[in-house]
Amino acid sequence: MNKALLNYLVDLGMAVSFVIVAVTGILKLPAFGRAKDYMLLHDTAGIVLAIFVLLHLLLHWNWIKCMTKSFVFKRR
Repeated sequence: MNKALLNYLVDLGMAVSFVIVAVTGILKLPAFGRAKDYMLLHDTAGIVLAIFVLLHLLLHWNWIKCMTKSFVFKRR
């Protein structure tokens, strides 16, 4: 699998799990009164989102390091 496809799939996974977490988070509000119905889906999607974010950071770690060095040393 090439890197561009891997990045796309990880970003797509982050986007889908984020939408699920956001929607179920809203549905868990007291105004909707059905928090128990969405708790498992919300929690599971949150864990999946955290995994995708970690993968995203690992895939872009060299870029993050380069950009951080660039900002730190050029601003002195």
